[in-house]
Amino acid sequence: MRFVANATLNEEPLYFAYRRSSSNNQLKETFHSHRGTEILFIHQGKGTMIVNNISYDIRPGMLCIFQPFQLHHLKLDYSDQQVFERSLATFEPSMFECYFEQWPALHAFYKHINLSELESPCIYDIEENHELVTVFLGMQQKLISLPETEQLEEVSLFLISLFRSLKPLWMKQQANSVPFRTRKNHQVEHMLHWIEKHYTAPFQLQSMAKALHLSPYHLSHLFKEMVGISITDYIATRRIHQAVTLLTTTDKSIQLIAEEIGITNTSYFCKFFKSRMGITPHQYRKKWNK
Repeated sequence: MRFVANATLNEEPLYFAYRRSSSNNQLKETFHSHRGTEILFIHQGKGTMIVNNISYDIRPGMLCIFQPFQLHHLKLDYSDQQVFERSLATFEPSMFECYFEQWPALHAFYKHINLSELESPCIYDIEENHELVTVFLGMQQKLISLPETEQLEEVSLFLISLFRSLKPLWMKQQANSVPFRTRKNHQVEHMLHWIEKHYTAPFQLQSMAKALHLSPYHLSHLFKEMVGISITDYIATRRIHQAVTLLTTTDKSIQLIAEEIGITNTSYFCKFFKSRMGITPHQYRKKWNK
């Protein structure tokens, strides 16, 4: 197992960070996904989160769950010297599932969070002194002097404690709360849903604008303002995301994958993929299967 603390993770089994801060536009996220599950707790900050083509308010005390290969995006508000501070753990669910098996109820909850279709990815209004937040602190303190031989054991205990503290919060939300949807962003949700239906076809701004009853200029401007990237950049990201999913979860040929995401020229697809991911589709699949 390889443990990664305070570094960028896209394909490592575990990534952990405690109270990492960003300000003055230091963190500008684009739409992305991970091969593992990410649990993110926000200590400070505001903005908008988009996941499953739905937007949610970002606010302190918010916990977010991003499942494997789930495309998501955080658009942060740095006005008035706002700081974005978060703790997070991203991990490969299958690697740690065996440690939950001796507790059937907790094991079932672990599988639900990682595999089921969640009604909402967010929990709000978690206090800083809540047990879940102290679990992150405890892991941070252990990392200071943790021998490599004990990493797997400590990470497993951390995840068990994290899910034990998360479970009652999750159950309470399911029974009582309503997600803090971002009302002003309902228009961008309609745009994202339209793209989801059409991203494998050649993009025509006029067709999209007509379908959504907006002028092409207003559509482009509104999307860039609310999402942070252009429509064409988002469509490229969505195509790459689907390509990565197919490369890592199927044995379909490179040519067939290219066709399924709307690119008929395999050579162009390979160049397009490499420009975004740094390696060719074949190299990515080979690296994944190691």
